[in-house]
This record gives sequence, structure tokens and C-alpha cells, in this order.
Amino acid sequence: MTGVAFWLIRTDRSADVVAALRRLLDGQERARTAGADPGQRDRFTVVRGAVRQLVGARLGLPPAEVVWRYGPNGKPEAADAGGLRVNWSAAGPLAVLALAEGRAVGVDVERLHEARTAERMAARWLPFEEARAVAEPADPAERAARFTALWCRREACVKAYGGRLTQSFGVSVCGPSPVLVTDPGGLGTGPARLCDVPVPGPFRAAVAALGEPPVHVDVSVWQPV
Repeated sequence: MTGVAFWLIRTDRSADVVAALRRLLDGQERARTAGADPGQRDRFTVVRGAVRQLVGARLGLPPAEVVWRYGPNGKPEAADAGGLRVNWSAAGPLAVLALAEGRAVGVDVERLHEARTAERMAARWLPFEEARAVAEPADPAERAARFTALWCRREACVKAYGGRLTQSFGVSVCGPSPVLVTDPGGLGTGPARLCDVPVPGPFRAAVAALGEPPVHVDVSVWQPV
């Protein structure tokens, strides 16, 4: 069994915390906030700063010295990290980070979709069994929750393989959590484990780890250092 460290990151922070975290970012990260809405800029800064603190602590590096490299589809990994694999996702006031040793990981967090949007997207993009699962409940809120959970699983799976979302639409991620994906189609080769992860508020989250062994997810809450 592989342990996955799953961190909850609240992104709405005081100006002092944002300023301190901004000093940890590299030039490319700072450039991405140029011209952004102040709220979006500050949340981005918190996410990247928090990730640097947590990854740096695992690697024994000062947060500002963590260097990112990017895969063909933009998936970030820490350079010179040995077997540590990293992935994160953000949805407004909540972000999540997954860390695992020796297995590529992907993670996603989503705010609950509006029911009508969820139903349209399920019918348009999801495999038949997933679209049927979304359409089953009489309660629109439950349909929205099912769709959001399935979408999180799909995004997490895509990120674990380092692929693109369009490559995943023929891949089924349906079923009780945890799910073993045995046929990733165009995403890559080999199986993956998918787990739903409970998160607070109107959000859903999931983590994926490549390989067949089971996954244990250990959830923690980040606080600024």
C-alpha cells in the first residue's frame, strides 16, 4: 500500500501572509500574476507558496529553492526530488496538494457544479454508465454532486498519467471509491488507483496514483510557516 499525503490549503489569507509567500515564488510564478485580478493573484500566490513550503519540507530545501520542471502537457514536478511525486489543484478558496513516494499522482478539487450544467456536461462528455449514474437521482443537488465527483476523478486520473482531458473521455471512472482503472485508453499504459477524498464546504476532490497497489490517503491541513 502506498501512502499519499493529501493537504488542504485555504487560499483566502491575510495580506501579511500573502506578502510573505510571494517572496518564495520564482520569476515565472510571479509573472503569471501580472495583470491578474487582486483576489486571483493572492490565491495563486498562496497556493504556490504553500506548495513550496510543503514540498521543500519533504525535500529538506528552503521553499524558494524548489525548482519545477514541466511535462509535455504542463504537469509540474519538483526537480531533483528523488522518488517524490507532486500534484496540486485549486478551486477558489480551497486548494489541495498530493505527495507520494515512487508513484505518479494526480489530484483535483472542484466546486459543486450547478445541476443543469452538470446534466448537460454528463450527457455530452461522460461514458454511458457515468452519464446514467448522474441522471439517476431525483434530487438535482444529488445529480450535481455525482457529476462533480466523477469529474474530479477524471481530472485526477488525467493528471496522474500526465495526459490531456480529451484523452480520458472513453475511460470509465465509475464505481464505489476506491476505483481501479485497468484500461486508461489514450492516457497511457498500466492501471491506476482512484480515491474520493472528503473535503469541507461545497467541494468534491479525488486523488489518483499510477499502479495497482492500494492507496492510503492521509489528510492534513496546511498552516503558513
